[in-house]
Amino acid sequence: MNGRKRIGVLALQGAFMEHIASFQKLDAEALAIRLPREFRGLDGLVVPGGESTSISQLMRSYGLIRALRGLARHGFPVFGTCAGMILLAKSASDSTVETIGAMDIEVSRNAFGRQIDSFETFLPVPALGEVPFPGVLIRAPVIVGVGPEVEILAHLPDGTPVAARQGNLLVSAFHPELTLDLRFHAYFLNIVSAYAEERGYRLDNNQPWEASGVPPPENQAICWRGLSNEGTQQ
Repeated sequence: MNGRKRIGVLALQGAFMEHIASFQKLDAEALAIRLPREFRGLDGLVVPGGESTSISQLMRSYGLIRALRGLARHGFPVFGTCAGMILLAKSASDSTVETIGAMDIEVSRNAFGRQIDSFETFLPVPALGEVPFPGVLIRAPVIVGVGPEVEILAHLPDGTPVAARQGNLLVSAFHPELTLDLRFHAYFLNIVSAYAEERGYRLDNNQPWEASGVPPPENQAICWRGLSNEGTQQ
């Protein structure tokens, strides 16, 4: 297997193109994925932000929920952002969305209200270094309960958890793909590298996966491309 990591991005609805662009900047091969058969040959998978009800219904129609449950059960690296965090959660307290149930967290959907209540903030994320990470929260969910094996990676100033990790599963309530900061994507690639090494694959990233290995942008102003209301509702 060659050193370039191959990341699938679920491309049913939402901000999948932005994730693909972020991974490509890190010299990973990023592919739009819509069917279970396209999982073959991947090193990791991203479930992006978007409209969680629509994504869940499409995943069920295409047989993706069952396939993703199987992958996660075997330790396959999966990264869920915003709606993706809802879908990876064990349960969503205020939603009828069918979740994959892979990560032992409970989430609250649309925790901050309507689209107009979306906001941006800088988040301390010790796993990524000392420089705060630019958080873009668009009709974002929050984590309201965690199991014993879940590590919280980031909190809002009021202590609300907005990013977490459990084994090879990574989630964030915010949209790292809508910023210029590539550290969260690099952090996920390091999880992918460690998983591949455990399975005997030879990948090119030997950095420890407790840190992203990618510096933050010199200009730390939050810079993102807004999506339509349809594309960002959770």
